[in-house]
Amino acid sequence: MTNPDFGFIHVPGGRLYHEADGIGPALTLIHAGVAHLRMWDAQVEAWREHFRVIRYDTRGFGRTLTEDVPYSNVEDLRLLLDALGVHRTHLLGASRGGSIATDFTLTYPDRVSSLVWVAGGVRGFEAEDARLAEIWPEMERLEEARDWTKLVELETQVWTDGPGQPPGRVDPALRRQMIGWNMQNYLAEQPADQVIRPEFAAAERLADIKVPTLAIWGTLDELGVLRAGEKLAAEVQGARSHVFEGVAHMVNLERPAEFNKLVLDFLLEVEARAEAAGR
Repeated sequence: MTNPDFGFIHVPGGRLYHEADGIGPALTLIHAGVAHLRMWDAQVEAWREHFRVIRYDTRGFGRTLTEDVPYSNVEDLRLLLDALGVHRTHLLGASRGGSIATDFTLTYPDRVSSLVWVAGGVRGFEAEDARLAEIWPEMERLEEARDWTKLVELETQVWTDGPGQPPGRVDPALRRQMIGWNMQNYLAEQPADQVIRPEFAAAERLADIKVPTLAIWGTLDELGVLRAGEKLAAEVQGARSHVFEGVAHMVNLERPAEFNKLVLDFLLEVEARAEAAGR
């Protein structure tokens, strides 16, 4: 029995949709900015026998609803955990979710058991990828024009295929899935533009992260992600890193079995060490 639950958590100016499955220490998953909580289906299946796996849609994504109000992704996560009775959790974030997870870890260190950063960002740090110099402005233009079809295809080329990679590199079913998830987010048109970010720059405080940390990325991702992963792995004391060869941005979807085992082994090791230390 895995004790699944799902529903909405009320937060100021919105309702966060969440799903939780499994029994054990809490493990919270934060999705990428081109998907929603469904991107974690294979991970929940693999990890729910060991952890209470919590996933949710951030504002502007999936089934979560928001008013046109200022909000903080860090505080939304805190309120979600409070509502679910979770004081401490392992935290895993992919892409945009990796940046949120890092900010949360720096803001509420006592509430995080470990951090798994997957192809994410580090606020305050940027590295230019010349291959994308003309693509970023075009994405902005398409978003302003509300041309969701062209925008989603362009984002799929960058975040699913990988910069400069052919559309046939990944499984066509995965590509269609990514297009579908991303299109759902845009068509919902949830107003989620007034983001309140932490006052600190995470890039300047990585050495303050003291929890066990694992950074994961793929060699075919855009340069900014590669450099951010290298920075985080170098500056977080004791951090580990794992680089997937021949994989782009959506690591957990391209190599689910390998990804699941890598992360599960890390989390179980963290739990064993905590138990041995009497925590």
